Amino acid sequence: MDAWVRYSAQSQARERLCRAAQYACSLLGHALQKHGASPELQRQIQQLEGHLSLGRKLLRLGNSADALESAKRAVHLSDVVLRFCITVSHLNRALYFACDNVLWAGKSGLAPRVDQEKWTQRSFRYYLFSLIMNLSRDAYEIRLLMEQETSSYSRRLKGSGVGVPGGIDTRGPGAAGVPGGRLPQLALKFRLRVLLLVRVLRGHPPLLLDVVRNACDLFIPLDKLGLWRCGPGIVGLCGLLSSVLSILTLICPWLRLKP
Repeated sequence: MDAWVRYSAQSQARERLCRAAQYACSLLGHALQKHGASPELQRQIQQLEGHLSLGRKLLRLGNSADALESAKRAVHLSDVVLRFCITVSHLNRALYFACDNVLWAGKSGLAPRVDQEKWTQRSFRYYLFSLIMNLSRDAYEIRLLMEQETSSYSRRLKGSGVGVPGGIDTRGPGAAGVPGGRLPQLALKFRLRVLLLVRVLRGHPPLLLDVVRNACDLFIPLDKLGLWRCGPGIVGLCGLLSSVLSILTLICPWLRLKP
């Protein structure tokens, strides 16, 4: 299994390049249809997209083993929330890749009786669950970093003997005793939280890239499962953007979120 996992890791770059090309074709096909291009050209783009999709399925053969190995490593994480989110995400990815392998066998003619629609819906459900776990993990990481930033800022203020600017009690619900003061206080607190969020994400590029990539990927299963129809243009754009970010994490490993 270790040898197969190493081979799978080597094929990730090729698979992600094919993924970027596939969603670029999807986006291009939507643009050509919108601008009234010739049916022949549209058909050629659709065929190319289908060939790239089938090629990606071939490159992903055995990725379930890699996902299971990642799940086994995640079980030993000390943080309970991270352990749960990452392990469940990898298990769902393993099931997604297994369904993808069945689809490849059906499309390649090895198993012609495979119900393509049923297995496609099943694979995208596992993909959606995996992305939900990834985004939950991102939200948890962001919350921890925001709490650390707030605690550090409070210690610096206490050390300098300066109070909270404007005398605002950031722990309270707002100036409830002041007529008309609650809404401005809530608006100010919301603005401060947004600024803190921006600061945290700017200071942690791997987390920012992971949030954007997972958010972009989320549109794909939502559209395929019919939960939120966003159209081939949005799906192509989001898939292309997330693919470029994935390739970037391969080129610059320090941009990959760990663990």
